[in-house]
Amino acid sequence: MVEIKSDTALEAMREAGRVVAQALAAARRTAAVGVGLRDLDEAARAVLAEAGARSPFLGYQPSFAPVPFPAVICASVNDALVHGIPDDYRLRDGDLVSVDCGAELDGWTGDAAISFTVGTPRPADLELIAATQQALDAGIAAATVGHRIGDISHAVNAVARKAGCGMPADFGGHGIGRQMHEDPHVPNHGRPGRGFPLRHGLTLAIEPMLMAGGRDDYYTDSDGWTMRTIDGSRAAHIEHTIAVTEDGPRILTLP
Repeated sequence: MVEIKSDTALEAMREAGRVVAQALAAARRTAAVGVGLRDLDEAARAVLAEAGARSPFLGYQPSFAPVPFPAVICASVNDALVHGIPDDYRLRDGDLVSVDCGAELDGWTGDAAISFTVGTPRPADLELIAATQQALDAGIAAATVGHRIGDISHAVNAVARKAGCGMPADFGGHGIGRQMHEDPHVPNHGRPGRGFPLRHGLTLAIEPMLMAGGRDDYYTDSDGWTMRTIDGSRAAHIEHTIAVTEDGPRILTLP
């Protein structure tokens, strides 16, 4: 069931979204050559703890996962597309890192992700990150009253394909509010004019996941969580929680 949020609820979600933005900023500040992925997770944990927020990631176990997720962020490096588990890996010069984080505050949830490079960037990685950001921007711009979910999906997909990038067909964005994952599903592939109608108060997480190799297929690592590109090409993931409003889309996970 899709829940349409009141304006009061949107303000509460904005507060949760602000915590997410702060946690992501802390993880990014911590990231440097030689720093371990667990250090990024600890930086985000400290922000959540200070805000009195709960992590919707920690202990989360969807049907595909063999074990509960053990961290408050997903940290996906290079060919890891999403769901990377922060472990003992230490960042190297030129790594491409995607960090996904959520926060639950006063019963409402925010979810966002960033991608960035560490040390000396590869020009191709910067182009991939820019294309992913452009795909997200296009999806957000399409999230207006009177449109449908398919308009968001089509906008994201058009940018990705123009950039020559692949995207996993079975993963995408989602509704969000009292829970991290709610209806409706927001695919990154779709036809304009199709799907759930967008109304004032609908809250969505829009999250393009672009793979530089151009293929849409991937595989799941032995940890049961980390999704990796099938051809070893690099991937980027950028996400915002947004609200559809009569005044246009409102991003709830900005700093």
